[in-house]
Amino acid sequence: MRLHDLKPRPGSKHRRKRLGQGESSGHGKTAGRGGKGQTARSGSSIRIGFEGGQMPLIRRIPKRGFNNYEFATRYSAVNVGDLNQFEDGARVDETALRSVGLANGPFHGVKILGSGDLTKKLTLVVSAISASAKTKVEAKGGVVEIIVSKAAKNTADNAAKKKASLAAKKAAPAKQ
Repeated sequence: MRLHDLKPRPGSKHRRKRLGQGESSGHGKTAGRGGKGQTARSGSSIRIGFEGGQMPLIRRIPKRGFNNYEFATRYSAVNVGDLNQFEDGARVDETALRSVGLANGPFHGVKILGSGDLTKKLTLVVSAISASAKTKVEAKGGVVEIIVSKAAKNTADNAAKKKASLAAKKAAPAKQ
């Protein structure tokens, strides 16, 4: 076999679609763009959800209920198997995980998950940990310290304040 004998695999090369080559070609006249109008023009693009000036469906339907996306507590997930890069007996917290590159981006705390095997004794200072991860850490003689993240603390404080204000309103005599 020589270089000039090499050929691409059958079916991997296709002829490009030649548009506007007459009616009998199958791609003549409108060249696959349909009829006249905005979408037949070059450079046309209509944003998703646009209905030609009609009130779009997303604006026609009622918006109801509560969405927790804004208020949810988001954890950066780190697997137990990834913690083997720390020295034996090391204290692993959020700053240590960030410095190694295991926890990146904005989040409210770090959660340790149980995937992988741990080979070292570590002291973990995290916001949350799965049951399987906790058993793996404690089996190697490690210690798990759960800290309350700032976001979770704020949520708990706000709930306590709300509960206290409701109790105060009930206790206060009604004015007539």
